[in-house]
Parts: sequence; structure tokens; C-alpha cells
Amino acid sequence: MQYKAETPEDYISQLPEVRKGPITKLRNTILKNIPKGFEETISYGMIGYVVPFSIYPDGYHCDPKLPLPFMNIASQKNFIALYNMGIYAKKEIYDWFVSEYPKQCKRKLDMGKSCIRFKYIEEIPYELIGELASKISVSEWINYYEAAIKNR
Repeated sequence: MQYKAETPEDYISQLPEVRKGPITKLRNTILKNIPKGFEETISYGMIGYVVPFSIYPDGYHCDPKLPLPFMNIASQKNFIALYNMGIYAKKEIYDWFVSEYPKQCKRKLDMGKSCIRFKYIEEIPYELIGELASKISVSEWINYYEAAIKNR
């Protein structure tokens, strides 16, 4: 679902009541754990965590007018989505997350390349998401990103 929001608070205010609490808790978990240097914003119509232009002026290669994305959270029609580019970019993080998820969740992991879907919002593993958010620093993310772009 697409929301017309200018700020994360504005995004949350537009959500159905049942989604406000879990999205707020996810947001707070990420903010508490994400390494210094990432900036919270609205990115692609979602709450996003990006590398700001002040650190990486080149921006995102798909649209250089946008800062380099790293993580997003969104309330979709049938689930809450967490997008984490570190899972997609670094196999060690992917392997770690896939092995840790069943230790904290009863249900099967529902995941795409970088999208984790939570259909049962009462079962979101906030502690695991916090740990995931902390796994890559801004400089590491820029290095992974640039290596991937150069190898295309």
C-alpha cells in the first residue's frame, strides 16, 4: 500500500490502528540499533533508512537524486514488510538471519531477496530485527554497494 507521507510520523499516522503499534515498535527497534550515520526518512513511500548525501553524494545508481537506501519498513495490504539490503548484499548476513529466524519464530520464514514479510504481526521478532539492523555500518554498506555496482 502506498501512503503519501512527508515524515515517518506522518506515515504512521495514516496506518490502520492495528498496524500503528507494530510499525512504531519496528521503527524504534531499528532506530535503537542501526549504526550511526544512517538517516531516517521517507524513501519509496515507506519509512526508510538511507546513507545521506552528506556521506555518499553519488546517491543511488537507479536514481541519483535519491540517497543510497539500506532498510525500509512498510505496511502492505496483507503484511508488514521489512526490506534490508544487507541480507541481499552479504551472504553471511543472509545465512545468519535464515538460521536465527526459526529460533525466535514458530512460522516459516516468508522472505524474498531483501524483503521479509510478517503476515502475523503479533509474531514479529523485534530483537532479531534489531540485531539485523546493527550488522552493517554505513562505510561497510557503501563498500558492498560499490563493489556490487562495479561488478555488474
